[in-house]
Order: sequence, then C-alpha cells, then structure tokens
Amino acid sequence: MDIYLKYLLIGLAIALPVGAITIEMTKQGLKNGFLHGWAVGLGGMTIDFALIVLMSLGFASFLSLPFIQIPLWMVGAGFLAFLGYDSIKNADKDITPADEKTKKSFWSTYRNGLLVAVSPGNLVFWVSVFGTVLSESYISSDKWNFAGAAIGVLSGILIHDLGLLSIVSVTRKVMSRKMIRAVSVIAGVLLIGFSIYFVYEFILALLPYIS
Repeated sequence: MDIYLKYLLIGLAIALPVGAITIEMTKQGLKNGFLHGWAVGLGGMTIDFALIVLMSLGFASFLSLPFIQIPLWMVGAGFLAFLGYDSIKNADKDITPADEKTKKSFWSTYRNGLLVAVSPGNLVFWVSVFGTVLSESYISSDKWNFAGAAIGVLSGILIHDLGLLSIVSVTRKVMSRKMIRAVSVIAGVLLIGFSIYFVYEFILALLPYIS
C-alpha cells in the first residue's frame, strides 16, 4: 500500500505540468465534450501500460538504448506536427455545442492520444522511474512491488485526467464557438512548438555520433 500511494503521488505530479497530452485533451474536451477528452487520455494511458508490460518482461535495458530512443524524437515530432497542423486547419470544424451530441468518432480522438504519447520523453520517464523499482523487486521477496508502483502511477494520471476534464466540461458550457476555435488554434501552435523541441532534442542526441 505504501508503494502504491507513493507512486500515485508521482503519477499525479508527472501529469500536472502542461504537456502535449494535456493540450490535446483540453482541445478535444472543449470541442466535443468529456468523453472525447477522456479518449485522448485513454490513448496516452494505453501507451503507458504497454511500456509497463514491456519493462516487466525485461525490455527496460533495450528501451533505454540510444538507437531506440533517438529515432523516437523524430517520430514524436512528426506526430505532433501533424496533430498541430490539423488542429489549426480544422479549428472551426468538429465543434459540438454543449447541448448537442457530437458526431466525431471516439476512436479518432483515442488515436490522437496514442500518437501524442509516442515520445522518448514518455519512454525515458517510465524507464527511469521504474528502473529502481524493477531492481528492488528482483532483490526483494515481495514480487508485487513493481505492480503496485505501476498501478499507483496510472491511478495518479487517471485522477489528473478526470479532474482536468471535469473542469473543461464545466468551462465548455460558457464558451462561445469563437473562443473554442481560438483554443484549438493555440493548441495547434503549442503542439507544433513541442514538435520543434523534439527535433532540437533529436539533433542534440545525434551530435555525439556524427562529430
């Protein structure tokens, strides 16, 4: 229980800073309601869960290899640039008033969550946070340490997502179409900004191998 609570707080803390997932969740929540914002969060948590499973199977050292992490900067940059461009281009589309049922597919927003979560930053977080827990679980007679930590972090992220989307759902009811369109444009610019940062990190990571 102590491990669960400790890592629940870690999950909540890591989810609080504004990142690409938060931006996409907020945008989809404002345009199409709680369920679609939640779909983005579920997409992100699917990637998180997949990484947990891979590490539990012993892939932590493989995932931390430079030739695995470095290309992911460009993959992540490409996905975020695409989502950012799409967000700006379609800022005035797919906006559903709070009193109407959205026609947008749940799975399309879930896919966006998957794309945003594919980033080396996410990978590095899981490998670094759970590297110690994995080592301790192999040494300790208690084999549930890793599972407790994983469930704790996912619970923290879940609490953050539900809290954020609850606020977004209330805010959406008082926002005009023009305001939501402006938020979509801002979200697109921020996502493109993250993609440029990923390209910068890719170049930095590559320099030692080409100099």
